[in-house]
Amino acid sequence: VCLQLGVEDGRAVTFIPKTVRELITSSAEADGKLTVTARRQLKQQRDRRSGSAIIQYVDQPSDDLRETPDESVDVVISLQAAARMMENGLDWKKSVQEAARVLKPGGRLLFCEQTELGGTSYVDYVAQLATVKSGEEDLENAERFLVFEEGGVDDVDLVLTPHVAGVAIKSEDGGLTAEERSAKKAQEEKDRVADISISAFERGLKKRKKKKKVVAEDESSA
Repeated sequence: VCLQLGVEDGRAVTFIPKTVRELITSSAEADGKLTVTARRQLKQQRDRRSGSAIIQYVDQPSDDLRETPDESVDVVISLQAAARMMENGLDWKKSVQEAARVLKPGGRLLFCEQTELGGTSYVDYVAQLATVKSGEEDLENAERFLVFEEGGVDDVDLVLTPHVAGVAIKSEDGGLTAEERSAKKAQEEKDRVADISISAFERGLKKRKKKKKVVAEDESSA
């Protein structure tokens, strides 16, 4: 499942791979509704590209994805949407926060945006976005965790206004305390050792069976 921030046209239909089953829309317009043009172009591109994703036409602002549940999306894409949000009175920073909310752990945020918006670096904001553990009451003193792990970015030189393209990966461990992370790593190591032991036992069992078979064949031919 893929969600696009600030749908303006039908580009996303040809941008995403055919393995994506569903494309959810959001709008950079002030009223949070898709424009008639955006709806038409999405439909045209889907009709031209057989086997493309089913489009869920959802009227929701890009900075308030109210119709999309937590951790329900595999990929969020943002294609030059942040500047349009600013022009229309929406908050592009909240759109990044909303992307983090709806993404599943390990999900991807793919973006091509202006390098700076209102004096803030888009990449730095994504990289420094942090959250607290769910259910924490003392938010002011709570331990904070980075939402996104390192991905990759590159400058885009084909436009007059500097842009940056990249991918950010939602952390699998977001919201876990230091103790919980250590416990998770310890369990993963324990599981890894167990897998190695099982594999060694299975290889030894196959060798013993093969040896017995050879001995039985030798005895029958004697």
